[in-house]
Amino acid sequence: MASCNTSSLLLGFLVLALIHFNGINALSCNYYDQTCPMVESAVTSVVKKAMLNDRTVPAALLRMHFHDCFIRGCDGSVLLNSTKKHQAEKDGPPNISLHAFYVIDNAKKALEDMCPGTVSCADIVALAARDAVHLSGGPTWVVPKGRKDGRVSIASDTRQLPAPIFNISQLQQSFAQRGLSIQDLVALSGGHTLGFSHCNSFQNRIHNFATTQDIDPSMHQAFASSLRSVCPIHNKVKNAGANLDSTPTTFDNRYYKLLLEGKSIFSSDQALLTHPTTKTLVTKFANSQQEFEKAFVESMIKMSSITGGQEVRLNCRFVN
Repeated sequence: MASCNTSSLLLGFLVLALIHFNGINALSCNYYDQTCPMVESAVTSVVKKAMLNDRTVPAALLRMHFHDCFIRGCDGSVLLNSTKKHQAEKDGPPNISLHAFYVIDNAKKALEDMCPGTVSCADIVALAARDAVHLSGGPTWVVPKGRKDGRVSIASDTRQLPAPIFNISQLQQSFAQRGLSIQDLVALSGGHTLGFSHCNSFQNRIHNFATTQDIDPSMHQAFASSLRSVCPIHNKVKNAGANLDSTPTTFDNRYYKLLLEGKSIFSSDQALLTHPTTKTLVTKFANSQQEFEKAFVESMIKMSSITGGQEVRLNCRFVN
């Protein structure tokens, strides 16, 4: 396998090591060099255009990639449409709020015009997630390519996704089942620096938290009050919610800083402070944007190298 073209030789070795570790010899940094050399620039162009019209696109694309990879690997199964007789992943409860699928459709159309039947939808999702991070002010990295698209997508499988109410043991188990470490857990949680959450994902922390406490005592009191005003117990506003951090369209380490201040949104965020190893990593990333970015890139490459598909779809919403 040829090494990756990257300004960091260390990162190139890292990519190769991670691919070897996962036993996925099909992935290569120069997979499309001969068959579709413009693949990366084509995807980047589509993501940029979408971002001009909708600032929520980067968070959506990053979350889409994560939710894809955690079910059967990064095989584009999250993109498949449901049918009258079958509910696909995108209609499972955790994925109802996923959006920006049109970005992947537009990138696929552009690539089908350039190099028909060549680039998988799974690779497009991985590239789009990288672009989403970089175009939001975060790091860039070389994405190993050569994923295949899956043919199976089952809504009930989305129960396997780590939930916002998970405790540290549940989070560790979920990540470990996919070959991801405690450091991967903390680094990838930093993706919560982008985006927005609806009230139902954090209601458990601000209403009826326990028999004797209405609010999670680990939450900053004024912050909890602000969330309660946006999300009253009998909330009737359909899309009410809160940003995941105070700079929701900028990829930075603000998430970790706020977490240490008791201003995290999810129980699963707060859970990172309940274990000495994860708490140490949260503090490390809060103190250094550079350390966070380095760890995030390593973990994204590792996660996105979990594959499991069989074909290159001609339309990302349907099997061939």
